[in-house]
Order: sequence, then C-alpha cells, then structure tokens
Amino acid sequence: MLSVFRLARKSLGRTVIALSALALAACEPVALSGTGPGASRGGPVPVALLVPAGSGQANDEALAKSLENAARLAIADLGPGAVDLRVYRTAGQPSRAAVEAARAVDEGAQVILGPVFAAEANAAGVAVAQRGVNVLSFSNNTDIAGGNVFVLGQTFRNTASRLAQYAVRNNAGQIMVVYDQNAAGNTGRTAIEAGVRQAGGTVVGAQGYEFSQNGITQAAPRIAQAARDASANAVFLTAGSDGALPLVSQLLRENGLTNERFIGLTRWDIPAATLSLPGVQGGWFAQPDPGLYGQYVARYQGAYGVAPHPISGLAYDGIAAIGALAKRGDAPTAQALTQGSGFAGVGGVFRLLADGSNERGLAVAQITNNQVTVIDPAPRSFGGAGF
Repeated sequence: MLSVFRLARKSLGRTVIALSALALAACEPVALSGTGPGASRGGPVPVALLVPAGSGQANDEALAKSLENAARLAIADLGPGAVDLRVYRTAGQPSRAAVEAARAVDEGAQVILGPVFAAEANAAGVAVAQRGVNVLSFSNNTDIAGGNVFVLGQTFRNTASRLAQYAVRNNAGQIMVVYDQNAAGNTGRTAIEAGVRQAGGTVVGAQGYEFSQNGITQAAPRIAQAARDASANAVFLTAGSDGALPLVSQLLRENGLTNERFIGLTRWDIPAATLSLPGVQGGWFAQPDPGLYGQYVARYQGAYGVAPHPISGLAYDGIAAIGALAKRGDAPTAQALTQGSGFAGVGGVFRLLADGSNERGLAVAQITNNQVTVIDPAPRSFGGAGF
C-alpha cells in the first residue's frame, strides 16, 4: 500500500498543473461571419501550425517539435502540392496565440492547425473568426468548441459513449460514477452520465472525492458502501493515471468492490506503469485502434529516430483531413470539415461535428495480468457498432 500512496502523492501534484488548461473559463464561441477562403485549386493549401515553442519549457519545446514532425510526416504521405505548412510559435500563451493566428491569416493561411491548450485555442479562434478561418485545435476541451473552433483531441463525451455502449451490451449497465471534485472530474461526470443514459444503462449514483490523498482516503469507504447499496455492477472512474487513479482504484478494491467492473474515462495504458496497478486489473478503458496507431509510431520513429509525443498524432490527423479536402479541390470550410464520412487518422476513423467536437472510432481494451487486450475492436467506418 505504501508504494501506491507514494505514486499517488507524486502524480496528484502533476495533475493539478496538467488540468489547469481544462479548468480555465472559455469565452463564448464566435460564429463564422463568412464562408471562409476559397479552395486553392491547383495549388497547395496554406496551413498555419501553431505550436507551444518559445515558452522556455523543455516539455513544450519537445511537444512542439513532435507536432511539427507529425504534420510533416502527413504532408509527405499526401504527396507534393497538397499542403504548404507554415509554423508559428505561441509559447503556450493565449495572447501570443491570438497574435500569431492573426499574423498567419495575414500571411495567407486558409486554416489554422493547433494550438495545444484550451485557452490558446479559444484566443486564436476569436482572433480570426471574422476572417472566416477555422481553427483545428489539439485540445480535447469541448467548452471552447463551436463557431470556428474545432477540437481534435479525444473527448470525454466520445469516450464515455463508447464505453457505456459496450458496458450495457455486456451486463455492466448498472453504473456508479466516481469522480474527482475538480473541473475535469465534473466535466467527466457529466459526460459519463449522458453516455450511460444514451446507451440505455442506469446511473445508480455518483460519488465524488476531494482531489487530495487525504480526501480520497476518507471518501473510499463511503463510495464503496454507496456502490454496494445501489447494486452497481460497474464503477466508472474519471481519475487519470497521472492523478488519483492509483490510489482510488486500490482503496475501492480494498473496501470490498472486488466483483464490480471498473471502467476508466482516461487512458489506462499511459504510462505503461499503470498496467501493473492492482486496482485496475480487469478494468476497461478506450483507446485508438492500437494496430493503426502502432504503424504510425513505427513510421515516426523510422523517420525521426525517436518516439512521437502521445498527442502528436493529432497534427497528423489535421493535415490528413485538410489534405484530403485539398486533393478534391475543397476549401477547409466548416461544411467540408464536418462531412459525415469523416477522415482516416493515425488511430482510426474520425470526424468533426458541427458543434466543434469530434467522434473517433475507439477500441475497448481490458487490463489482465498487467497486459492490455482489445476486447472490442475499433470501428473502421461510421454508422456501425461502436458509435
């Protein structure tokens, strides 16, 4: 137990910082005033890539480089003449993102790819909304989605819906939601509850805990008792592996939830050390198609000699979507970007929605004996099982 406490104490501190972008209040989405720039028939589409370089933080610099590398890998796959990539440094700051987005459009950009953080993406979107230019951000925060801002990141709503559908089909539809009492946890709770109800399951209760080691320790007996009293056969957790997951999963098991299925809203295979946590054994979570994503990782490593950042694939996906439209002579307007058939990305099929969010084809995976096994493959097209 001591090792679990140590892991949790360290990771909880990191998560407070990591989730700060999600907790920031977003401005109201700005609707497009025009139809956007015309298609560049016969020439490459100018694309502005906004990356967090220039902040002085090593992590931001590494992420920026990985995003640019992924975008250039996608451009190489498209072939010459589809995309003209121009890179702009935001330093991870909303004010700088707004300035760089406006400058990019002044210099001819027809669409903006990035930036990473929610507040940055919101600022960039506001800065260019009246110019008829769309922003395909790397955020997963749907609070900033809408108008001319789209989010490419895997959303809580998409993940919750996929897992809830699978749970209901597999006798795990009596679900207790267990959530962090913070901005991300509350957003996750809302997504889970909506997903369960849409799937035809039952939310038998929702139990929160203060986002601290002491808060989790004190709440665990209460949460476990509430799940038993409500006859829950599944517990859907918002906790992340870099936050409360190590501690809350262990304590819920130790307080008697041994037969209930644990389901995760976040990726439980990142980092790999998460797979050895006792509390997540037998648990379910969602991930992009591992076969397709593995191919991307291998190709990236072959091209650049290092592993890609986990979110770098979003840059590849953005270029793939823009390039697919360009090849048939379509501009990156909202109507074109939200085509129902979607696009092929590094982790499988995805499509952008009119409200600025997205849907992705996700696989359902289970952790058994510290290993990940796909128990329901990711759909390869829209309209079938998994959506």
